[in-house]
Amino acid sequence: MKQIPVYKFPGSYAQEHGELPEYRASNKANAACKEAIESAIRENYRDNHLSSDAAKQVVEQFGYDRVFHVLAVTVRQKDWDGRISQDNKQWAQTVPVHKNPDTWGTDRNCQFIVNSHPGLIDLFTSQVRRDYALEHKKISVRDKLQQAHKAAAPRAPAKSKGQER
Repeated sequence: MKQIPVYKFPGSYAQEHGELPEYRASNKANAACKEAIESAIRENYRDNHLSSDAAKQVVEQFGYDRVFHVLAVTVRQKDWDGRISQDNKQWAQTVPVHKNPDTWGTDRNCQFIVNSHPGLIDLFTSQVRRDYALEHKKISVRDKLQQAHKAAAPRAPAKSKGQER
């Protein structure tokens, strides 16, 4: 499922541009990702603790891009729920998600909403975001310069322990 790119545009755009197979494949993968998230939460929540393995197994199967997409759709739809942190709600607004209305005006993205407890969705979202940040840690310009300076600094020759002649 990692190989299927996330189709970020609505169905009407896909139809107009002859991209319906890509759109459908992406939607099928999104639905599978949603179910995998629900399953991971269900299987990894014990004793009031969500194991960090929950996020890892879903990301390994679907990749960060799709997991972020599904979580952003979920958190946006649950914007009213106080059990999801403001930090995750603000993050969800930064992920590009287009409205995808069907003929009756219902947003097709609602089929990707994770149906787990909102508090667990919040924990899972935080875990995925934290794992992504650790894997893609950005090195500051200052740190890069310090690393370059250390690498280029001249080294003193090693002193001999023996007597010089």
